[in-house]
Amino acid sequence: TRRNSADSLDPGIKSLNYLNNILAKIECIQADVEEGILLTRTGMVSECTGDNIFVVCDEALVTPPAESGILNGITRGAVIECAEAAGITVCEKAFPITDVYTADECFLTGTAAELVPVVKVDGRIIGAGKPGPVTKRLLGRFRDLTQSEGTPIYE
Repeated sequence: TRRNSADSLDPGIKSLNYLNNILAKIECIQADVEEGILLTRTGMVSECTGDNIFVVCDEALVTPPAESGILNGITRGAVIECAEAAGITVCEKAFPITDVYTADECFLTGTAAELVPVVKVDGRIIGAGKPGPVTKRLLGRFRDLTQSEGTPIYE
């Protein structure tokens, strides 16, 4: 499923129009996979059915830019802040699916999911086939951030 263009449906507006994501999720279910990667109309990686996507290439963190039709998620922003604070280079740029296949690491971010390592895409092993050091480091920093900066629900 292609990601609908930001020109036709601004992803920054939470309009509850998730038909595009639902169609992609149906494709995932039919293909017996947990998650799907949506592409822009030009074939670049956009986001997943309910998460933002990041790849690690040569120790730099790469994620699609906001103008690629993604929901510029809060968790995405927090992970970018964690990476920058850790001295990890962050690059928001368009990239093809082949960059996911050849990445050293890959992970997804979302409010409910938080930070989820990805070790296989389209049957191809990503990196060493297990969560990598940058992913683990960012997961630790993200958890530290959410436990220290979050508002307690229960006291």
